Amino acid sequence: MSPETASYFGYAASFFIVLSFILKDLKKVRLVNVIGCILFVIYGIFSGMLWPIIIPNAILCFIQAYHLLKKD
Repeated sequence: MSPETASYFGYAASFFIVLSFILKDLKKVRLVNVIGCILFVIYGIFSGMLWPIIIPNAILCFIQAYHLLKKD
């Protein structure tokens, strides 16, 4: 993947993360945040295995997915 395409994933990830702070419904916040985290993981992988970006976002993705899927 070209560096330019990888940077688009980074911009999209940033957009979704910021958007998640604007929303009020917790389920929507978590869903949008999961999308942002996934995009950051993709960005980190295609930008040369940037572990400081990949690791925390992968962990956050699992945490958000857990909360989305658990039954209340």
